[in-house]
Amino acid sequence: MTTNADLEPGRSGSDSPLPTAGGDARPVAPPGRDGRRGPRRRGGWRIPAALIALSLVPSIAGAHRLGELATNVPVTEENARFFDMPVPVVAHIIAAILYCVVGAFQFAPAFRRRRPRWHRVAGRFLVAAGSTVAVSGMWMAVFYDLPPVDGVLVEIMRLIVGTVMVVSLVLAVVTIRRRDIASHRAWMIRAYALAQGAGTQVFTHLPALLIGGTPSVGARAVMMAAGWIINILVAEWIIRGRPGLRAPRAA
Repeated sequence: MTTNADLEPGRSGSDSPLPTAGGDARPVAPPGRDGRRGPRRRGGWRIPAALIALSLVPSIAGAHRLGELATNVPVTEENARFFDMPVPVVAHIIAAILYCVVGAFQFAPAFRRRRPRWHRVAGRFLVAAGSTVAVSGMWMAVFYDLPPVDGVLVEIMRLIVGTVMVVSLVLAVVTIRRRDIASHRAWMIRAYALAQGAGTQVFTHLPALLIGGTPSVGARAVMMAAGWIINILVAEWIIRGRPGLRAPRAA
């Protein structure tokens, strides 16, 4: 008995592949959401790319600083503190660049799903790198001579941000050990947002750069604080379920 399926091209009662001119068979891709057949569009890289771009200017500045230390440029009042004690700033720059770049890939859901082992290994690395960023930053805030434009308020803010970042990373580890995935995601996002503060501070400093001249100590404090505040507000927006954005999975 002939059925309707037997009369349809490429079907014989089941979803068999269509024959080709050479006699072999090729599978037909399932229809997408719009009803059209073909490979699904791959996406999810815009957020990681944006995060890496956000860290680009601080990364270039950090690489320039490393170059100065490596080539023994003339010591000035501005860079003397780094030559006197280079280890903290070198550790801070290298850890910050790696933390921001590797951390950005945790915001690519498809990449995480395809490489779950990489995600877990990267998560452990990020805890170590993020802790290095925070601790070295606090060390420099306390023991380096303050630049003229940085007042006590900026130093206090750096200590607060570093402390909150370390606490966030510790809580991220504690919560993942308890299998509390949602809390783990939230704390990892908060730590990453604080680490990306230097990238946002490039934009908060733009008005002063466009006007020209050195900002006052008070203006500098406001611009520095604005960068961290903007980032943490965006982080909380993501954590609380902004449509279309998903937090990173557990490390």
